[in-house]
Amino acid sequence: MALPLMQRATAVWLVENTTLTFRQIAEFCGLHELEVNGIADGEVAQGIKGFDPVANRQLTAEEIARCEKDPRATLRLWRNPAAEGEQKRKGPRYTPLSKRQDRPAAIAWLVKFHPELSDGQIAKLVGTTKPTIESIRERTHWNIANISPVDPVALGMCKQSELDIAVAKAVAKQGKDGVMSDAERMKLVSTQESLSQEPEPRVPSSISGLENFKIGAGERSREEAKVDAESLFTGLGPAEEDDEE
Repeated sequence: MALPLMQRATAVWLVENTTLTFRQIAEFCGLHELEVNGIADGEVAQGIKGFDPVANRQLTAEEIARCEKDPRATLRLWRNPAAEGEQKRKGPRYTPLSKRQDRPAAIAWLVKFHPELSDGQIAKLVGTTKPTIESIRERTHWNIANISPVDPVALGMCKQSELDIAVAKAVAKQGKDGVMSDAERMKLVSTQESLSQEPEPRVPSSISGLENFKIGAGERSREEAKVDAESLFTGLGPAEEDDEE
């Protein structure tokens, strides 16, 4: 709920110049009911001059009269002068002083792991300027030797959902503009072409077959050796055996 300007001073004026209940004044001014009661008793807001909400165009006399007749009614703020001319701020977001030193690391991370992001998207994510992004991208930053890429989400400079949305927009824009690397373009084929292509030869995922082949070859070599040895001894005749004895 929008609050009026100078809440306590407005409450002082309403207590002194209207018959509104403490609850109505407290709800309108964003105060506790006991605090408004203290203002009426002179224990709170001593020395504060009343601020006329009617003269400052925050309340109308008709609105005050309506609520005075019905204690259950709630005052409605007519207009907040502080909100006049306020528009949605454009440009990079505000980065707290405690996190500004981490901005180059976040920019380096985005440039390295999300090259599809534009400088404008990076500027909005981490609250920086395009010259800074360009200096880090081209490695001309004065402190480039000491900059290590760090995830801006981990640094608390943006939300993961914001980063995902920015990346999705960048990827969609690249696809719409036809920006695609040669490797990605070579991989794209039509459905008919992919169905008509012969299956590519695949490297066996296991070498168990090769192991069996080696073991079998070894067994065969041992068997051949065994046969040769037996034929050698069995080939000796009886005379040769007697000579050996």
